[in-house]
Amino acid sequence: MALRGEMRRLWRRVIERRAPQVLDLVLDATASLPPGEAAIPCLQAANIWFQLARIIEENSAMRARRMVEAAEGPEAIEGSFARVMAEFDPQMTQADFAALARKLAVGPTITAHPTEAKRVTVLEIHRRIYRLLVSLETERWTPREREDILCEIEGEIDLLWMTGELRLERPSLQDEIEWGLQFFRDAVFDAVPQLFERFIAAGTSRFGAGVEATPCVRFHSWIGGDRDGNPNVTAAVTREALARARRAILGRYLDAIDAAAARISITSRIVPLPRAEAGRVAAIIARSPRAEALAARHPGEVFRQALTAIGDRLRAMRDNGAGGYVSVGHFIADLRALEEALLAIGADRLALRFLAPLRWQAETFGFRTATLDIRQNSTVTTAVLARIWGLGGPAPAPSSSGWSRRLRAELGRPDLLHVDRSRLDGEARELLDLLGVMHEARLSDDPEAVGPFILSMTRSADDLLGVYLLARYAGFGAEKLDLRVVPLFETIEDLRRAPEVFDDLLQVPLAERSLRTRDAAVEVMLGYSDSNKDGGFLCSTWELNKAQRRMTQSLARHGLRPVFFHGRGGSVSRGGAPTGRAIAAQPVGTVQGRLRVTEQGEVVSSKYANRGTAVNQLELLVSSVLGHLPVHAEPVADPEQVDALEALSGLSQTAYCTLLAQPGFIDYFQQASPVEELAMLRIGSRPARRFGARSLADLRAIPWVFAWSQNRHMISGWFGFGSAIRAFRRVRGPAADRLLAGMFTRHPLFRLMVDEVEKSLMLTDMEIAALYAELVADHSIRETILGRIRDEHAASVAAVAALTDSVTPGARFPMMRERFDALRPQLDRINRLQVALLRRARSEPGARTTVPLMQSMNCIAAGLGWTG
Repeated sequence: MALRGEMRRLWRRVIERRAPQVLDLVLDATASLPPGEAAIPCLQAANIWFQLARIIEENSAMRARRMVEAAEGPEAIEGSFARVMAEFDPQMTQADFAALARKLAVGPTITAHPTEAKRVTVLEIHRRIYRLLVSLETERWTPREREDILCEIEGEIDLLWMTGELRLERPSLQDEIEWGLQFFRDAVFDAVPQLFERFIAAGTSRFGAGVEATPCVRFHSWIGGDRDGNPNVTAAVTREALARARRAILGRYLDAIDAAAARISITSRIVPLPRAEAGRVAAIIARSPRAEALAARHPGEVFRQALTAIGDRLRAMRDNGAGGYVSVGHFIADLRALEEALLAIGADRLALRFLAPLRWQAETFGFRTATLDIRQNSTVTTAVLARIWGLGGPAPAPSSSGWSRRLRAELGRPDLLHVDRSRLDGEARELLDLLGVMHEARLSDDPEAVGPFILSMTRSADDLLGVYLLARYAGFGAEKLDLRVVPLFETIEDLRRAPEVFDDLLQVPLAERSLRTRDAAVEVMLGYSDSNKDGGFLCSTWELNKAQRRMTQSLARHGLRPVFFHGRGGSVSRGGAPTGRAIAAQPVGTVQGRLRVTEQGEVVSSKYANRGTAVNQLELLVSSVLGHLPVHAEPVADPEQVDALEALSGLSQTAYCTLLAQPGFIDYFQQASPVEELAMLRIGSRPARRFGARSLADLRAIPWVFAWSQNRHMISGWFGFGSAIRAFRRVRGPAADRLLAGMFTRHPLFRLMVDEVEKSLMLTDMEIAALYAELVADHSIRETILGRIRDEHAASVAAVAALTDSVTPGARFPMMRERFDALRPQLDRINRLQVALLRRARSEPGARTTVPLMQSMNCIAAGLGWTG
């Protein structure tokens, strides 16, 4: 609390200096904000405080973790490796554990989803403030030195004020690429070796010396590869993203190599190497074209010679793109040879400080930083294939039996007719060029530089087979394609149909051969946000759970196993939930040590902006997956609970879809929220709609959630839950209460559902929602839709109370509730101002409302902690 008070004092001093005329108004959260441009400094002050509050909370969480670890040990920290390993079977041996650890493969995926409202410049200021707060906690400072640090923090807050949080121009793709890479440079590159050190320390404590770290985490990125609905992402942009990411990691390796060469000044005249190690080190030096010059420059200092030789090869790769290592494996082998040579002469600490971290980074980041995934929509791939076929005459209609027959026939041909690209339109040529880039990358010195082709809106096996055929047209082989095609099942209906899609796909020999990798793993992506928009929170959550179990069973019949890629966002509506509990609630047997998950927008900055936070988040993610590994068999599901969840899901979906089908609902949504004004908030390089249509079905999930959070309806996080519980209790009678109580206590998924619904209800405010509803022109539509939402809100609050004995939403989460209550007065009056600004902007098109309206959206996003 003392730190919060200090920060508030510094924040107030900046306002006194920059906008003294609004200080009293800013501090009095009960006062109404002035309309129009007079509100700008007030909104700026509020937004900066919301940002500072988040930094303070992040710092406090880190301090609390350190205190617990110091007092009780790492086993006391939830989500730590030590905690998870302590819960393993006492009979587990080190060999057993090593076998489990080798199965670990966790893939955080940085995406280009436009949910980060803050500029990169602002994020960098936040990072400097965070580091100054960490420094401030050190007890060695004198009063004068402490005051100097506070002055530095005040200067950064002042810089925040003068910088401004709004983007005046929509960010370019190059900006987005640099935004993603900055998290690696600032935090992730250094966090990974610390993650491995924690893993080894926990394993050694539990199983004894000899535990080795495995490359258990592999980063992916969509930035520069995701072209679903973004026509600006071209093959040239993808090449640039690959090149920039490569330069970033090579630059980091060179810094580490130069630092090691400067410090490891061991001379063989004093400490000679054993023959075997000396031979391997000499071979590294001998491969350098300037081996003699290195020997003359560093006589006897073979480690310096070898490190310099390695650096030369890396520098050639970075600067010229040639003359370096033929593969990542060769680079790792050289590092391991030097590391083992140091160990052979008893220089363990030097090896651990300078070479082991570098080797771990090389095993994790390769020559790529992150694997770049490619994503495109099935509508585009199908249309391009139709155009290619159309070059030779009439093509069958997509989804027809003729289309399916031609697909399978052409995939089975050993050769295909050449495609004259000059006769294709730009979109078709672009897609073939993209597949060509992917083919080149797979043949490079780091084949993992490019990841799978993720097909959005996968609805049938034909959609996937179409990508395989396009890949063949682009130059991939005919026997087995070195291309992973990953279906993304997004809607409720697509999730239900997913097992049958794989059954059909595996009947095609080329697809079956291409899917069947050495470890029999098949990647499948699950869409949380679109399934939520399609069927509501409860229905979506249950259908995702069922789909995983059914696909696991279906693929097992073919001798394959799925690796699920969870397309989660930050908000509850988009699958957001506490990492550890979300993974623990996955169906038993569906994780099996391998998991991928998207990290989107503001979630990236909240998890990976600072090294300490990044290490903790990665440990939590990896340890949660590790905790799933020892389970070999799925317990028999309680049929009564399964039946209850099926009923609740159906009842919830009915209530939710009835609301969406209500006459005038789209008008209500567009008028009672700032969804149409979202384009002004330049937070991403792609449009809010996929193909320009203006329908609810085509609207992206991000603006859908954004709109309902800005107007505090939050329906995407709870609507349908109350009706489902009420109807279930009415039909089942007293037995329903006993069953639901047991599920809340013992069923992890149902407990997670209830918890996340309660959190969404805590953020909901029906009084504020009613103010937004007044913007709806048609009185009948306004009263009908708002009336339904109010009724469902009351039913949902009552349902949570009945299940949890918690009358007030959020009471079971006191820390979250306390944080939100502290910000609520400011947030509420910004909502009221936004309503006034929307009314004026819509009634007076020439009114100067753009900047304050954009600021209000930024402020509300900052106060809630996410945009969508």
